[in-house]
Amino acid sequence: MAFTEEKLQELLNTLPDKVKKARKKHILVKDSSQPDQIIEANTRTIPGIITNRGCAYAGCKGVVVGPLKDMIHIVHGPVGCSYYTWGTRRNKAKSEDPTQNFINYCVTTDMQEKDIVFGGEKKLAKLIDEVVDIFKPKAISINATCPVGLIGDDINAVAKAAEERHGVPVLAFSCEGYKGVSQSAGHHIANNILMDKVIGASDKEEAPGRYAINVLGEYNIGGDAWEIERVLKDIGYTIVSTMTGDGSYEELRHAHTADLNLVQCHRSINYIAEMLEIKYGTPWVKVNFIGVEGMSQSLRDMATYFDDEELTRKTEEVIAREVARVQPMIDQYRKVCEGKTAFCFVGGSRGHHYQGMYRELGIETVLAGYEFAHRDDYEGRHVIPTIKTDADSKNIPELHVNRDEKRFRVKVSPEKLEELKKKIPLSEYKGMNFDMQDGYIIVDDLNHYETDEFIKLLKPDIFSSGIKDKYVVQKMGIPAKQLHSYDYSGPYAGFNGALNFARDIAMSFATPTWNFIVPPWQDQPLLEGKMAEGEGKAC
Repeated sequence: MAFTEEKLQELLNTLPDKVKKARKKHILVKDSSQPDQIIEANTRTIPGIITNRGCAYAGCKGVVVGPLKDMIHIVHGPVGCSYYTWGTRRNKAKSEDPTQNFINYCVTTDMQEKDIVFGGEKKLAKLIDEVVDIFKPKAISINATCPVGLIGDDINAVAKAAEERHGVPVLAFSCEGYKGVSQSAGHHIANNILMDKVIGASDKEEAPGRYAINVLGEYNIGGDAWEIERVLKDIGYTIVSTMTGDGSYEELRHAHTADLNLVQCHRSINYIAEMLEIKYGTPWVKVNFIGVEGMSQSLRDMATYFDDEELTRKTEEVIAREVARVQPMIDQYRKVCEGKTAFCFVGGSRGHHYQGMYRELGIETVLAGYEFAHRDDYEGRHVIPTIKTDADSKNIPELHVNRDEKRFRVKVSPEKLEELKKKIPLSEYKGMNFDMQDGYIIVDDLNHYETDEFIKLLKPDIFSSGIKDKYVVQKMGIPAKQLHSYDYSGPYAGFNGALNFARDIAMSFATPTWNFIVPPWQDQPLLEGKMAEGEGKAC
């Protein structure tokens, strides 16, 4: 099902010239004969266009900081902003000490009009006092929303004073929603503060076990992290910390002791991965724990890095056992899915990772993209030096770290690292474009109009996306698999997750629901015309 540049131009021709010119840069048809296909990304959404993006606050509090279970996360702003990030991603968490698991709480200063006029610092300080008195958390985060930045509340000063009063770490995140062009800015802000204030803030110098790893960019949606941990611990890995699904402030403090960092979601966590390598000498490898093949390959890449005969043997043993258990059932679901097509537009790395899982089910992804990616998420990390810093990106303070002379460890010799880079994705991510087939479409920041038009043209059998657009797609008679928080299902990571995903996708196709929905192109003409009187020509 190849799509051509001519068809793309027809789709865009209905837009105003300025909008058409801008959006053309964000859409490309994969053509491997062109060595470098550039796609525009991480730029402002055109005003008036309905986009799926979130804000910087959503990326900071909602994605990266919010899943830390032993912290109280205070939202300094209106209650609506608090509700937006309260439980919407299903970041599951469990704790041996139930008094230190605050994942289900929503704490806000609930700013009113008088607070906007007179300032909200006193209200924030009082709330911190109440939180310490009631919950006695290990740490507290303050997450700023748009009004806070506009009126100039100094949350850093409030945080510093509260620390002195209570002796509890209080982290201030200046993640006002308008900073940056999407939630990606919030990821960066969160990474900087966690690296500066939390990671390495313990006196531990050694990991508590062999093959010590940090799992970065995994948020335990629907229990994903638990399934990944089940397999990793079975093989023999020691998980120092997970950033940040089912993660904790206490675990993050020890992250500097790991031997290897695993990067699942490249966009949300690559900043910390790079800084950990510079400061502590810990290499990172790009992994994909979605799908049987993705999970298996990532486990083999990890074993290759550690280069231990016993670890390699155990890795293959676990892979063989798990594949033998789940693959026969997945094969049954594949019979329902074979030959179908999908759109996969969601999140940072999910729009890429799930293409492999779809392929295992016999489903081809004909259109894919990200909501808040940068060019390197599409084209690969080799383009980073060529990306120009724009005014929006300059809103995000850069954290420059140096080698920690006391704690820096050479985990692998430079010669060995260069050898490993030829075998595994060490400090490397090739991007989504690398795996797309010729004639398929890649779209950055897909909007509502483009969604409708691409669906009418390509008629996919299933649409994978985030929360905001699934209902529109379902009304068009197409199953929508929500991959932002999995609705009420999951986990979808790991071997058990692959089986769950296969089951849910097969059910999406098998349900009789779609027999009662008529998509608009079945009872409405795609083209309309009229005869020009006296000319005898159609127009």
